[in-house]
Amino acid sequence: MNAEQPSMGGDPQRIVIVGGGAGGLELATRLGHKLGRKGLASIKLIDRNRTHIWKPLLHEVATGTLDTGTQSVSYFAHGARHGYQFELGELTDVDVHNKTLTLAPRKNRSGEQLQQPRTIEYDQLILAFGSISNDFGIAGIQQHCYMLDSLSQAERFHTALIDQFTDIHQNRPGDSLRIAIVGAGATGVELSAELYKVTELLTSYGMAGMSQQQLEVNLIEAGPRVLPALPERISASVSRELGELGVKIKTSVVVSAADENGLLTKDGERIDADLMVWAAGVKAPDFVRNISGLSLTRSNQIAVNEFLQATDAERNVIKDLWIIGDCAASIGADGKQVPPRAQSAHQMASNVLENLLARRKGKPMKGFQYHDHGSLVSLSSYSAVGTLMGNLTRKSMFVEGNMARLFYISLYRLHQLAIHGKVRGALIVAADWLTKAIKPKMKLH
Repeated sequence: MNAEQPSMGGDPQRIVIVGGGAGGLELATRLGHKLGRKGLASIKLIDRNRTHIWKPLLHEVATGTLDTGTQSVSYFAHGARHGYQFELGELTDVDVHNKTLTLAPRKNRSGEQLQQPRTIEYDQLILAFGSISNDFGIAGIQQHCYMLDSLSQAERFHTALIDQFTDIHQNRPGDSLRIAIVGAGATGVELSAELYKVTELLTSYGMAGMSQQQLEVNLIEAGPRVLPALPERISASVSRELGELGVKIKTSVVVSAADENGLLTKDGERIDADLMVWAAGVKAPDFVRNISGLSLTRSNQIAVNEFLQATDAERNVIKDLWIIGDCAASIGADGKQVPPRAQSAHQMASNVLENLLARRKGKPMKGFQYHDHGSLVSLSSYSAVGTLMGNLTRKSMFVEGNMARLFYISLYRLHQLAIHGKVRGALIVAADWLTKAIKPKMKLH
């Protein structure tokens, strides 16, 4: 579906992107190349973190098998290289009528205020701030469970994990480490496998007092099977692989509360744990409900039209406000909501880029069409499993083992090429391989 839009020529536009995840960073990079470098528009990316890391890799940060020093991207340096400006800040509100957004006061670790709240004007605003874990208001989850929504959260879990490993190795040889993971989606499944890989590596790094046999992982899912959003064949294959590793899978189990010693289920069962990770369900950040004039879903996602422009409660279009990624409630051609995946954010970023450029030239916009290229799940270095979608027939092909692992890794490599360019991206990929050959395979601090 096409719609004629007025030309946006004249003075340089102020295009602001909030959220430097997969979609937001790719969009900022490409707008910087198309408009920012040429002085045709002012491109600004806002994020509450100074660095970007690909969210699907956070479970590897949590276990220490990913080197954040080499895989993270500095927004300041990247922006200077690719034609956009970066501003450190956390969004608290948007005034869609006056076209301004408000950033929270910035504080240091001691709580001292470093910067007053700021108001930023925009001509075009793209919200791409992603999603966070949904605790559904269950008592004790926020206080006692770790979540893997950000780099800082993943690093916090990693510190706790290494402390537990060290304590068992030095003070409690032979004891078990009990970890409960709630939510058997991709994050929960991949984290479970990665934890067993880590215990396998510990002996080679001097921690002979901690072995795979001492790791007890409970993977808890409220639904009837793991990976409920993926085909049943993938679920069955993953369940088999995890079971062989030693993961205890508990399906159709609903958590009702958490305390410092473990979880309580709706059926009255108690699951004791030394560490608990909450990976069940996602929602857009709660501050979205403070933004007046938007149509929201129960999970705080913002309803959009076919061009990914925000809509209000009466379904009126807010033409200069675009929503991409996990925080967008976009309905696909099949009548279902587009899933919150990295490939969705990438496709949305490309669509908004095309439409922003089309509007500048007074050309018709293109409606967003989501294309499912398949789903892949990594079981650390042990295996991978998933489906790939054919471009012509749209039929799926089941893949597992080394081939699936290769495709899984290639998704991240394509993201690197998208944000760094072909030449620099290829050099970074080559450097990654060299780094893996000379550096430890896991972080022990």
